[in-house]
Amino acid sequence: MIIQPAERTQSVKPYYFSVKNPEIARLSAERVARGLDPVINLGIGAPDQMPPAAAIETLRATALLPDSHKYQNYRGLPELRSAFADWYARYYGVTLDPATDIQPLMGSKEGILLISMAFVNPGDKVLVPDPGYPTYTSASRLVGAQMLTYDLSPEGGWQPDFDALESMDLQGVKLMWVNYPNMPTGAPAEPETYARLVAFGMKHNILIVNDNPYSFILNDRPVSILSVPGARACCLEMNSLSKAPNMSGWRIGMVCGDKDYVAEVLKVKSQMDSGMFRPLQLAAIEALGQGPAWFEQLNATYRERLVRVCQLFDLLGVQYNPHSQGLFVWGKVSPDNRFLSGDAAKTLGEQVSDKLLYEAGVFVTPGMVFGRNGQDYIRASLCATVPLLEKAIEKVSSL
Repeated sequence: MIIQPAERTQSVKPYYFSVKNPEIARLSAERVARGLDPVINLGIGAPDQMPPAAAIETLRATALLPDSHKYQNYRGLPELRSAFADWYARYYGVTLDPATDIQPLMGSKEGILLISMAFVNPGDKVLVPDPGYPTYTSASRLVGAQMLTYDLSPEGGWQPDFDALESMDLQGVKLMWVNYPNMPTGAPAEPETYARLVAFGMKHNILIVNDNPYSFILNDRPVSILSVPGARACCLEMNSLSKAPNMSGWRIGMVCGDKDYVAEVLKVKSQMDSGMFRPLQLAAIEALGQGPAWFEQLNATYRERLVRVCQLFDLLGVQYNPHSQGLFVWGKVSPDNRFLSGDAAKTLGEQVSDKLLYEAGVFVTPGMVFGRNGQDYIRASLCATVPLLEKAIEKVSSL
């Protein structure tokens, strides 16, 4: 390069899976060339089931219309915002004004950076969970924030420790990321936790941002932080169609909350794109209209898969919660685990992940990806069929 990259890029590493997935693809191709099965990838939570048929048909039909291919409104279609509002009223018991309280996003991952850019100045402090979604950290670094990690632990049910939070130097903290049902741990959304987060945000003038894409997965009672009285004064919530409607590649999400916060997010977003493809928005409306039967069938499938992943984790000798919510199972590795690779330079989770990948052709994510508190853990996705999970168990059994 004839110029140096911006300093902000030096503060982040490439996203873990952007590097690991090509390696897995290469190893998989090498295995096939040797006459072996491809790698069974239990890493990313990318739903493998089909989206609602009505959404696919709407996408197809509307893509054929001449007026579908123009620039779209930055705010999103009014019908889409109304569908999101109806979705929140029906399943979360939260009333949102579709004219002001909802901003569609191209996936909630986009929202993490947009919110960071809208509200965080260089030098401001941001509270980030450990373990937690790595993008909270990278987005905070890209906007020049000073990061404060707050610990989540199994002893505390992977919920925030509010005594520990109060003991921190909170001067200059602008924003706090939370994520329930939690990724990667599978901890549920607790109404008491949400109430305490709202009180904490109000006390310290901190914007609480809840990332809520897993609320329907292995969970019969979706909860929103915006259902807490007074939450709009200090909270935003992001949600997504990536998980429950099986539309991760469609990149459709939203952020909702008080109109003044939402307007600031739009101010940034309107500089970054020219609106979402109209057929995607119309298809999203169909997906948002799914009734309880959709989620019942979805979760019946995931419960079958959960049984197999628990069997895999039993075989691996890791500790886990068989009642996890969301798309993953989170397992703790002991120092005497027989599946350790023996590479003392790596964390316990990395060692188990390496041994399974390189010797059995099965990939599970090492927990260190999600922070220091994940070093002794592995994470397996439920986004694989029962026969594939049974094959993974068979391969690991041979080690």
